[in-house]
Amino acid sequence: MGKIVIPFGSQHVALPEPVSFLFETKNEIITDVEAHIGYVHRGIEKAAITKFDYTQLTYLTARICGLCSITHAGAVVHGLEKLMNVEVNDRINYLRMLVVELDRIHSHMLANGHVAEVVGYENLFMQTFKAREDVMDILERITGNRVQYDYQVIGGVSRDIDSEIVEFAKKKLKILKENTLKVMSFNDTDYTFGLKTKGVGTISKKMAAKYNVAGPIARASGLETDARAEFDYLPFEEVGYKMQLRSEGDVWARNMVRFDEVLNSIEMCENILDNLPVGEFKVKTKGRPNGETVVRVEAPRGECFYYLKGSNKKLMDRVRVRVPTYANIPILKELFIDAKYSDAQAIVLSFDPCMSCTAR
Repeated sequence: MGKIVIPFGSQHVALPEPVSFLFETKNEIITDVEAHIGYVHRGIEKAAITKFDYTQLTYLTARICGLCSITHAGAVVHGLEKLMNVEVNDRINYLRMLVVELDRIHSHMLANGHVAEVVGYENLFMQTFKAREDVMDILERITGNRVQYDYQVIGGVSRDIDSEIVEFAKKKLKILKENTLKVMSFNDTDYTFGLKTKGVGTISKKMAAKYNVAGPIARASGLETDARAEFDYLPFEEVGYKMQLRSEGDVWARNMVRFDEVLNSIEMCENILDNLPVGEFKVKTKGRPNGETVVRVEAPRGECFYYLKGSNKKLMDRVRVRVPTYANIPILKELFIDAKYSDAQAIVLSFDPCMSCTAR
């Protein structure tokens, strides 16, 4: 049988994002692939130095991605506070960790739900998204929004939480943990689900290191990398952070690492709520950003890199962002070679790609 060229994207039922892969197949085995990204360029980095002053950057960078808006805004806040010599208190740090980990939970649950959907488990997809609703309810109660939270600001957070919100969040987290364990158990034990995910799209630890993959993709292959452990932008270890690793490196392992991280994040959030320090939720700031700095934070998909440069003016001189999806694309191309075309959807969705971040 001759070779057949099959387009995958840029609009596809499994991947409604502006990215496309052009597969060359023989007997339904992928023999070559071209990846095309960057269909949409929103010019956010340029806008950050021409249209928005430094006080507005948190709102702009939060629009880079709807799923990890808290992480993007947090990264730019950490950088601006460095350039402005702003010191925040423990309560602010704990509130920031709380929303960052809640953000990680809802992003991971969405990713795992999508993997379930593309391998044919519509009910598992719905159950995973149903469980995700509890964390969305907590974020809405804390920030006032379900998407684009705009919670982290220079010098603190936009609003405090009271005892009523604390109790509401603890109750929801308990329910979330129970439901997460249920869907996680199905992912772990169902025979047919295992056939479609185990041994599919395998990345060895050596490959992960060679391609410098990021986030759960790396940790599912046993590569110990996590900005929460490597950089001290927030005191994660104080609240029970533990790096989650698997060694299999396949679609199944990437799902399971995300579930492991969801459970660890739930534990961290509970510890934060039980030990929330006393203090103001925002401190006074003065001056303007001056100098240059690099900030590296752990977004749900992996390390997110920010470079900021200011010269004591309202407008920044440079704002540069590198997101984890961009770092993971090269190895994704290699995984497709010699894979079954029927596995392509599961492989790409297990990477949880975010073109919104990449095409910023």
